Amino acid sequence: VMMFLRMQTQWTTTMAGYMGLRYDVLVCPGGMFDLYNVENRREMLEDLQIMEATALSELAKDKDG
Repeated sequence: VMMFLRMQTQWTTTMAGYMGLRYDVLVCPGGMFDLYNVENRREMLEDLQIMEATALSELAKDKDG
């Protein structure tokens, strides 16, 4: 959850709304995985994708309101 919160400013957006998180910020050399010494990157990425999908679903509900 903490990594998801750290990624809160890394959403890709378009005129249509939120598209998803910018994973390049996580995995690039010196990126957040390196900065926070993430050992199991695959597990962290999978967990982030679950949270991202849930957030996108909730944001879509707000948009359709």
